[in-house]
Amino acid sequence: MTTTLTAGSTRVLGLIGRVSMYRLVMFSLGLLALIALVLSFAGQVGPQPLELVVSAVVLALACAFTDLAAQSLLRMPRRLESSLITAAILLFVLRPTLEPIGLAGLVLAGVVASASKYLLAWRGRHIFNPAATGAAVLTIVSIWAPDLGSSAWWVGSPWMAAPVLVLGVLLLVRTDKLPVVVTFWLVAMTVAFVRTTVQFQSAGFPVDVPAVLLQVAFSSPFLFLGAFMLSEPLTLPPRRAQQYVVAVVVGALAGWPLAVGAITLGQERALLIGNLVAFLFCLRAAVRLRVERRRDLTPTVRELTFHAARPFSFSPGQYLELDVPHRRPDGRGTRREFSIASAPEDLPEVRIAFKDGSQSSYKKALAAVEPGGTLAVTGVWGDFVLPARPTAPVLMVAAGIGVTPFVSQLRHLAATGQRRDAVLAYVVSGSDELAFRDDIVASGIPVVVFSPDEPVDLPTGWVWAGPDRVDAEGLLRAVPDLAQRAAYVSGPPRLIAALAPALGKAKSLTTDAFAGY
Repeated sequence: MTTTLTAGSTRVLGLIGRVSMYRLVMFSLGLLALIALVLSFAGQVGPQPLELVVSAVVLALACAFTDLAAQSLLRMPRRLESSLITAAILLFVLRPTLEPIGLAGLVLAGVVASASKYLLAWRGRHIFNPAATGAAVLTIVSIWAPDLGSSAWWVGSPWMAAPVLVLGVLLLVRTDKLPVVVTFWLVAMTVAFVRTTVQFQSAGFPVDVPAVLLQVAFSSPFLFLGAFMLSEPLTLPPRRAQQYVVAVVVGALAGWPLAVGAITLGQERALLIGNLVAFLFCLRAAVRLRVERRRDLTPTVRELTFHAARPFSFSPGQYLELDVPHRRPDGRGTRREFSIASAPEDLPEVRIAFKDGSQSSYKKALAAVEPGGTLAVTGVWGDFVLPARPTAPVLMVAAGIGVTPFVSQLRHLAATGQRRDAVLAYVVSGSDELAFRDDIVASGIPVVVFSPDEPVDLPTGWVWAGPDRVDAEGLLRAVPDLAQRAAYVSGPPRLIAALAPALGKAKSLTTDAFAGY
């Protein structure tokens, strides 16, 4: 069952990975807005059709103009997609209206939400979810000016539950946040069920368990909050265990809102507290990298070496997100994720590698960056790290450029004098595509090469598995003790899907799928 899920999810990831996260979120929210408009005409959701349209336009203008002003003042790249995403989330969280004072409230929420990206920030990274910030401020202000409106979370409707769930799961598969958000959903719904049951029993009413379960599952804002707000990468901590802690905190607070004075600690305030917990985990900071040099590792693989302007921490095997602003970006956007090829001990030197030949606007812009130019790292994430127990046997499976996280891990082991029982299965399209040979040789681990042609001058401890395309049976022949090893696989989703039957026999499986490369 696990093998089937791994193969299926990696194929889906390969398809949706061709679109940038910004655009995938924007298209998903746009589709939800259209569905809500149709349901509004049918009378199945609270807002009226004209209220939805006018409120959407007002929110979009408020967010876009605020972002534009801030970006011009700070000389930052224009990000219209970010403005539209914030506006769309606010549309589902706030109460759409046609009343002038209510529209003024929407403007206030939009301005505060967008301004928070720049004012409530730490070294270039915003701390709080912008939409939650705007909704919370409007709700607080509404204590003294109730006509301005407040958060309503009308998206928590049975008719909206199915599209929110389907599109939300699609996004969560893309960001690998599905387990974290499922944890949030379970905690929030469990706590909400207990709270509702206690309230009913205190009032002397009988508890209809199925009805209450349906209510908290499909008539609450939990689905939308988890999929489209809690999952925002910029306000989540980098490690999976930390993300689970945040999910539990937000789920508990959202499921049992606490009264704070004249307002209730509801959904958006619960998320803001979770954002603060995430921030305290790591005190994240944007890092600027200066391009030092570039070199060709193979006919198609290029390496970039940077100098980090400030210290930052990462674990071997993690990846960074690199922002390369450029004109007319294509559907993949201006940000891309790269596994870090250097070890923490190499800092302030930072290395990444990428496969050239792509016609994407991003790759062209990255290739045009000259030595001395600076680029921004918007975050470091990932749990693709070796077992904490140094005696645990490991199998590393790398396809092409997927070798980069293993290079970081092997360099770290060499720098710290550690020895591990590790085997590397290195899959390449040709023998001339074996990158980072010196780094791998220095680690001393055995390597099995899968390539259509036989490599010449293989180092000691390296063997060629033959010209056949790597599959589950071939991997088992090359690594007969796979069942005793923890398997780590880095490469395109199609490779992970092809090897899933063999990898299911490993003691554990950790994947690092490259989507959209």
